[in-house]
Amino acid sequence: MSEQSELDYRIERDSMGERQIPAAAYYGIQTLRATENFPISGLKPLPTYLDACLLIKKATAVANGELGCIPPELSQAIADAADEILNGALRDQFVVDVYQAGAGTSHHMNVNEVLANRALELLGDSKGNYQRISPNDTVNYGQSTNDVIPTAIRIGGLLALQHSLYPALNAAIAALEAKAVEFQDIVKSGRTHLQDAVPVRLGESFRAWAYILTEHRTRIETAGKELTVLGIGGSAAGTGLNTHPKYRQQVVKILSELINIPLTPTPHLMAAMQSMAPFVSVSGSLRNLATDCLKISHDLRLMDSGPKTGLKEIQLPPVQPGSSIMPGKYNPVMAEMTSMVCFQVMGYDSAIALAAQGGQLELNVMMPLIAYNLIHSIEILGHAIGALSEFCLQGITCDRTRCEHYAEGSLALVTALNPHIGYLNAAAVAKESLETGKSLRQIVLERGLMTSEQLAEVLDLQKMSALPH
Repeated sequence: MSEQSELDYRIERDSMGERQIPAAAYYGIQTLRATENFPISGLKPLPTYLDACLLIKKATAVANGELGCIPPELSQAIADAADEILNGALRDQFVVDVYQAGAGTSHHMNVNEVLANRALELLGDSKGNYQRISPNDTVNYGQSTNDVIPTAIRIGGLLALQHSLYPALNAAIAALEAKAVEFQDIVKSGRTHLQDAVPVRLGESFRAWAYILTEHRTRIETAGKELTVLGIGGSAAGTGLNTHPKYRQQVVKILSELINIPLTPTPHLMAAMQSMAPFVSVSGSLRNLATDCLKISHDLRLMDSGPKTGLKEIQLPPVQPGSSIMPGKYNPVMAEMTSMVCFQVMGYDSAIALAAQGGQLELNVMMPLIAYNLIHSIEILGHAIGALSEFCLQGITCDRTRCEHYAEGSLALVTALNPHIGYLNAAAVAKESLETGKSLRQIVLERGLMTSEQLAEVLDLQKMSALPH
C-alpha cells in the first residue's frame, strides 16, 4: 500500500469492528455505518434542527465542565467547536438521512463525532484520537439520544417559531389590516354557498382575515409554551443515570441564555421522554392555521378570477407570466403556492400524530420523523405566509366599480325588504327580477309596495354592510 493511500483515510473502531474513514471527514465510524444503512431519501437534517442539537451540546459541555464532570479544556474545546458550526463551518459533515435508526441515534452520533474531531483539532490533536476526546464518553457525557433528541425537537421548534412563523404572521396581519383600512368604504356582494348574499364591506373581509390570523397566532403561542419544558438530564430511560445531581438544572439555565427564551426542567423526566404530546399540540395548531390559510388563499383566487369571465373584484399583483402558451396571462401563483404548503403541513400533521403513538414503554423511537415534520412544517408555513404577504397581500388593488355593481345587482338585497313588504312579496319581487332583468327597486315601485324614499333608506348599501358596534 502506498504512503499516499495511507494518508487518505484513518482507521476507527467501534463495538462492531473497524472501518476506514476518509481522512478529511469530521464524522466517524458510526456516521459512516448510518450512511450505508440508510440511503433512503437524500434528505439531510434541517439546519434549525442541527442548530438545536449543537446548542444542546454546547450547553451540556459547559455544564459538565463547570460541574467537574469533564476537564475544563475539553469542555471549552467542545463549546468552541459547536460555536464554529453554529456560525456556518462544517455543515456538510452532517450527512445522515432523515429516515434512520429509531430515536435519532445515528444523527446524534454524527453530531457527537463531528464535535469530538473538531475539538481535537482545536487542541492541536488529530481527528480520531478518541482516547482524549470521545464522542460517547466526553461530548455525550451524562446524555443519551433518548433525552437529547426530544430536547432538540423542542429547541428546534422554538427557534423555528421565533425566526420563521411569528414574524411572517405579524407581517401578514399588518398587511391585511392596512388593506382593511384602504378598502373600508367599498361595498361588494357577499356570497354564501357561492351564491349572491347580502352586501359586505371589502375592508371588513380583509379585517376578518387579519383577526383570524391573530387568533391562530395566539393558539400557536399557547401550544408553543409546552416546548419550553425540557427533559434533558433524563439520560437513557428518564432516571438521570450517570448525570450530576445539578446537571439538568444547569443545562436548562445555559440553554435559556443561549436562545433567550425562558426554559424550565420537566417535573417528571420519564414522562417527557415517553410522551410526544407537546409536538402533537404544536403540530395541531399549525394544521389549524393551515386550514384557514387555505380558505384565505382560495378566497383570494376566487375574488381575482377573470379578468373577463370571473369575479375580478380584486387584482392580485402579477409576479410572473402565467402560461407557456397563452400570452398575457397572469395567475394567482402566490395563493396557489400557499395552498400547496398548507396541504403539506396537514399531511405532516397526520404523520406526526401516527408517530406520536408509535412509541413503546420508556421511549418513542419515531422521533426523527417528528423532528423533521414539525420543524419543517413551522418553517415552510412561515416562509409561505411571509412570501404571500410580501408579494401578494401588500400589493392587492380593487375594482370599486365592479364591486359596487355586483352589490347593487345582487338579488339578496331583497332580504332587507322582508320586514317592510313581507317574505312572500320579497320572494315574488326577487323571482320577477331574475326572470325579467328589472332591478329590485323598479319592481317594488311598480307594485306599489314602498315609496322611493323608503327604498332609498332601506337599500342604503353603506348602512346594510356596516358591522354592528
